[in-house]
Amino acid sequence: MLEVINVSKQYRNTLAVDGVSFAVPDGKVGILLGPNGAGKSTIIKSIAGLLRYKGTIRIQGLDSGMTEAKKVFAYVPELPSTYEALTVREHLIFMQKAYGVNSSEEETNELLRRFELEDKSDKLGSELSKGMLQKVSICCALVIKPQVILLDEPMVGLDPAAIKELKQVVLELRDKGCTILISTHMLEMVKELWDVTFVMDKGHILGTYTRESVGDENLEELFFAVTGRENEQDDTLPKSGGSGR
Repeated sequence: MLEVINVSKQYRNTLAVDGVSFAVPDGKVGILLGPNGAGKSTIIKSIAGLLRYKGTIRIQGLDSGMTEAKKVFAYVPELPSTYEALTVREHLIFMQKAYGVNSSEEETNELLRRFELEDKSDKLGSELSKGMLQKVSICCALVIKPQVILLDEPMVGLDPAAIKELKQVVLELRDKGCTILISTHMLEMVKELWDVTFVMDKGHILGTYTRESVGDENLEELFFAVTGRENEQDDTLPKSGGSGR
């Protein structure tokens, strides 16, 4: 379970996030939804341990700053960051060693196969395209077998086959009881994945909605209904495929 409890963050005179609280239960996929400047990036970076903040964030009941919490948490950032001098395979081996996870060579090979990285396994990080770097970043998060995973715009830069595979992986993780939080503008890409959506704007959570409570209403309609942005020239939530922040 991922719990964000009364989290606030101020940058000098700007209050970016003001008392935000929400939770994603085990075995559920949460979507963090909001326009540019809503405070999503601040919340994401706070959960990932990249920012200091006021409030509490818990991972599986543990304070997110604790080593034991970090061991069961994985993060896929919007902009992938890899080691230029490590090969694709060495990235996965490094992550396993860093987290103390024992995965067989067969499991590692299967992960590489699923994201079409087998023939790139000996390539260095410096030799990879943006799309390949994103795949490596995803594999590095998955190889540690997380109990809680945070994905920030994970489908940006991926080819259709990789997007399809990532969706399948998310569903598999959910079925295994993993807690998943996805921050994205690509609403069409997650319409069949989500269980609970948190609509955020101007540093606040405006509403929390489960799939059961909203029925067939899609995420785009939900966002505009909650934020009252129907008549605004807002391109932050494209109807299909686009991205923005």
